[in-house]
Amino acid sequence: MSDEHAVAVAVIHGMGSQGDKPQQDNEISFSRDLYRGVRRRIGEDRFDNFVGWREIFWSHILQERQQEYISKSLDGQAHWLETRGFVMHRLADAAAYRWEKGNHSFVYPAIHERVSHALAHLEDVTGGAAPLIVLAHSLGGHVMSNHIWDIQKKHTTAPTPFQRCETMAAFVTFGCNIPIFTFSCANDEVKAISRPGTRIPPDHRFNPWWVNLNSRNDILGMPLAGAGKGYADLEKAGELDERWISAGNPLTAWNPLSHNAYWKDGDVQAIIKTLIERAMKIGTV
Repeated sequence: MSDEHAVAVAVIHGMGSQGDKPQQDNEISFSRDLYRGVRRRIGEDRFDNFVGWREIFWSHILQERQQEYISKSLDGQAHWLETRGFVMHRLADAAAYRWEKGNHSFVYPAIHERVSHALAHLEDVTGGAAPLIVLAHSLGGHVMSNHIWDIQKKHTTAPTPFQRCETMAAFVTFGCNIPIFTFSCANDEVKAISRPGTRIPPDHRFNPWWVNLNSRNDILGMPLAGAGKGYADLEKAGELDERWISAGNPLTAWNPLSHNAYWKDGDVQAIIKTLIERAMKIGTV
């Protein structure tokens, strides 16, 4: 009898267009290359038996309005439309995603509703005791960090330990731009989330539990520890592992296009494969 257990994997995208509308709950879309690479490395039968992989899709919340603005206000009038579209679907995502008090705030809660929906579905698939691994690209790392922060600080709640991320074993961010959002605070006021996986027995917890992967040529990928005291403390405690990698192929690894190269990168896939296999061996309480 196998001593391996089910593992839940939640994958969230970052800024930019990901398609016209959210996919069905079981569909693999923006994470397809990463999914295929990790599944191949683990072994397809083993992966299918033990790994539940679900995506958190949220770009549609902003994309329709952004595209409407481009079509009505820029198309046929302004130059550099492709570049303007790139800016609109990225910088506008980051600018719109912020917590605001009052009824006019809709982007932040709408995105986090998508996170909650995906985690609830993933729990149905893998069971409430499954160790959770969260994979977050770009702005998705900021979204998931905020989601966990809001639960830990009781700004919001969730109905089950799994959905409160209390079975979360690992957090992998790649192309992470969380530091961009920290400069409104003094260095010693920058806080980081605490280890979320409190229901994992202490002797089975991962150290580090947060792995931050960035390409040296990715202008949107940044290390966390230098952003403020909270992240520096995580690194000093051995809970945060910062790694520079060379993401992409010879056409993308040397330039800013490497920001979208993590999904296909073999090193990223190997790191995630190892974390999933470790999580197969642990239980939760």
